[in-house]
Amino acid sequence: MTVKDVLTVPVTTCQPEMNLAAASALMWEKDCGVLPVLNENGELAGILTDRDICIALGTRNRLPSEVAVREVMGTSPLICKPTDDVRSALQIMREAKVRRLPVVGENGVVEGVVSISDIVRSARRGFAMAGTASGVSNGDLITALQKIYSRGDQIATQSAAA
Repeated sequence: MTVKDVLTVPVTTCQPEMNLAAASALMWEKDCGVLPVLNENGELAGILTDRDICIALGTRNRLPSEVAVREVMGTSPLICKPTDDVRSALQIMREAKVRRLPVVGENGVVEGVVSISDIVRSARRGFAMAGTASGVSNGDLITALQKIYSRGDQIATQSAAA
């Protein structure tokens, strides 16, 4: 199964000059937790997550309308291609501990976003239809989720210091 079989479309995007109030409203309206950020040429310039917004506003003494997306967006987003195998996208997510990847076509255009939720839903759908998990095993999913949601040595260090 390829990424194009499970990705979320249409994709909602924003621009670096948009402010966080507008970006938050867009996320709310479109029911999404991530916005690929496109530059003036329509190319992927970064990624903005709901967590980025929350942390930015919690650590600055500024209104959301005063903070531009460019100030808080991730500028080196990991991506996958629509033709990539879903297991490859899952591996990127697992290793980078991210839940979503922009899907960028050969022409450099953002075609969608693939999330861990998309992959879980497709695996369940594939299992129900064919008795298989559409090429993604339950073990693969559990391993990826454990890695993505683990906090690693950070928790051990914090509890040892407490």
